[in-house]
Amino acid sequence: MNKRMIAAAFMLATVGTFTSCSRKVTRLDPNATVDISGSWNNTDSRLVSDEMITDALSRNWITDYTQQAGKKPVVIVGMVLNKSHEHIEAETFMKDLERAFVNGGRVTLVQSGKKREELRAERADQQTNASVSTMKKFGLESGADYILQGSINSIVDAYKRQKTVTYQVNLELTNLQTNEVVWIGDKKIAKYVKN
Repeated sequence: MNKRMIAAAFMLATVGTFTSCSRKVTRLDPNATVDISGSWNNTDSRLVSDEMITDALSRNWITDYTQQAGKKPVVIVGMVLNKSHEHIEAETFMKDLERAFVNGGRVTLVQSGKKREELRAERADQQTNASVSTMKKFGLESGADYILQGSINSIVDAYKRQKTVTYQVNLELTNLQTNEVVWIGDKKIAKYVKN
């Protein structure tokens, strides 16, 4: 067997190995329920956001504030603490809630956290680099009337190859002037996992 034949045989064997071990990827409907490990997943996040959005936007706090103040309430999103046993990214369902607030048109949302810092840094940069006619001024931000905060907790009960996991997501909306809590939403999700 000459060198060319040996090289060709080696390449065919290599291709065959990679082909048999290749990964298969299938696109899924984001609304489909697919449970693989039993851990928190996109379905849980969607269930939380659906419940919280419906509950938050149907309560009286929006109407009460609008009638009293003559304007839409301004909301800022604060911390959502993850106290569960898993890494859970709260931003996934919090973004859905923010989107519902903004697109529903009944609530004004203001930026918080790192995005607000970036906005202020850009405004500071404009003081030096933008023309006077287009420069944005400091001290004209909309102050929030309410802050949205929350927590994620979990309870795990396991024995041998079976376990139950109960997640509880709590969100609270508090009046920044009076510390009055005007809305509390909670969503529980329970799972049974058998290996």
